[in-house]
Amino acid sequence: MQRRVIFDNRALPYLLLAPQVAVTLIFFIWPAAQALWQSVHLQDAFGLRSQFVGLENFQAVLSDPNYLETVKTTIVFSASVTVLSLASALGLAVMADSKIRAASAYKTLLIWPYALAPAVAAVLWMFIFNPDIGILGRALNNLGYAWDYRLNDGQALTMVILAASWKQVSYNFIFFLAGLQAIPRSVLEAASIDGAGAVRRFWTITFPLLSPTTFFLLVVNIVYAFFETFGTIHALTHGGPGKATETLIFRVYQDGVVNHDLGGSSAQSVILMVIVIALTAIQFRFVERKVHYS
Repeated sequence: MQRRVIFDNRALPYLLLAPQVAVTLIFFIWPAAQALWQSVHLQDAFGLRSQFVGLENFQAVLSDPNYLETVKTTIVFSASVTVLSLASALGLAVMADSKIRAASAYKTLLIWPYALAPAVAAVLWMFIFNPDIGILGRALNNLGYAWDYRLNDGQALTMVILAASWKQVSYNFIFFLAGLQAIPRSVLEAASIDGAGAVRRFWTITFPLLSPTTFFLLVVNIVYAFFETFGTIHALTHGGPGKATETLIFRVYQDGVVNHDLGGSSAQSVILMVIVIALTAIQFRFVERKVHYS
């Protein structure tokens, strides 16, 4: 029998909801409304005067070759971060789920990087791979390999992909480990008795049963790569060299804060907001309803 909570005071439920509603209005609804308003206006650098220009800001953004190049960089960056962080986390979760000594210590150590801020994680990677002060960066140069991610486009993109992926592995690891521990051991033992090896058990039983978790993490990781890697890129490369590591979210900051193009930056923010809404709709429509095994 389901028990219902009854409030004697009718105002109490509204008072309990008020802080959450206030936070949503101040930090989500109001900035989104401001971005929509500014995206259809042309403003001076200080935001003191504005003129309604309709969709001209969107036309200027979408017809800019540099913006289209940034879109390509973002797709490569997001796909690489998503695949690398998911694959690494799944492999580590499978190993941590097996019966090995000090498994609890390994699990704890693997979760620690999730507590770091993206900028702090980027600084750690800089101290390792910086060609002047980094241990491995100096070692690569001493071995004759010309390593300097501050000047080489490919090395810079590889660097930010590795740092962003490493930061996200812990989050994926927690979900994969929980998913693995939820799989009934009797199913795996029955397959083992039938002669299925470890690899076959993983691809025919374990991985299909993990597909709801995998689809959920796929959407979450794409959103992370698109919107939560600004601190990593800013601390490591500042979007350079040139624009080699400039993603969409970093370009919004660059155009709005550095170049004072408030209308263009707001139009880019609205485009990113549409992408977020599309990804959320995909998650609810296809992940929450279509992917289910029981």
